[in-house]
Amino acid sequence: MAISGPIALYANLPIEPQYYKPWRFVITAIALGVTTTITATIPSITNLNYVLGQQIRLVIPPQFGCRQLNGHTAYVLSVTLPNQVTVSIDSSHGVDPYIASSATTPAQILAIGDLNFGYISNSGRVIFNPGIPGSFQNISPN
Repeated sequence: MAISGPIALYANLPIEPQYYKPWRFVITAIALGVTTTITATIPSITNLNYVLGQQIRLVIPPQFGCRQLNGHTAYVLSVTLPNQVTVSIDSSHGVDPYIASSATTPAQILAIGDLNFGYISNSGRVIFNPGIPGSFQNISPN
């Protein structure tokens, strides 16, 4: 029986965020209401690659206002523009307005989830490659 040694550092490459979708996006505006609409900056190579029903989390440092929304999770209700999503957060009462800031840590919208490969057995049926809508996918060219 052969025993392999530890993995060399050069063979255990770091995760490159540009090779995973959906990405983290920087928030540029938040429209408050019964549902909350978030506008984000997007790189020229993509659009806001979130999908309906996807779960997201907001990270909003104090300099941006809207501190009541920091850490909240929600579901994407609609993708209204290539750089805008509406999420299931009721921000109509008691939420400070969003303030544009040049703080070191930007306000961010992040996808939650991980692509779950495997199978599900349901009453004798087997479904291969189930996934969470909008979950992380490795799109690395390697």
